[in-house]
Amino acid sequence: MASRVLSTAFRRGFQTSARRFESVATTTSAGVPGAGAVPPLPARKPVGAFRGGLFGFFFGSTLAGSAVYYYALQEYKASNDLLTEDIYALQNAVDRLSKYLVTLEEKMEALERKRK
Repeated sequence: MASRVLSTAFRRGFQTSARRFESVATTTSAGVPGAGAVPPLPARKPVGAFRGGLFGFFFGSTLAGSAVYYYALQEYKASNDLLTEDIYALQNAVDRLSKYLVTLEEKMEALERKRK
């Protein structure tokens, strides 16, 4: 019951203050009602089809170009990493092979010394 009374009073007070605000907003400092009303803003001219289409084309081209650039950059990094990894693997294989050849040559020299 008390909440119903408070809600009705609140609603009535809000409606009264809204009406009061409208009447104050339309009067000027001289007290003449309606003289201080602000004229409506001029309507904005719509963007033409050519300008809108051109802007959309450039925006879409820029967006697609940046997406392709990002994709190409990621692919370049991935292939560069794989190539670097392969180069290191090849370098390790060459080092192992050269060590094997050195040990093989040492064994061959040792066999030749034994024969003489």
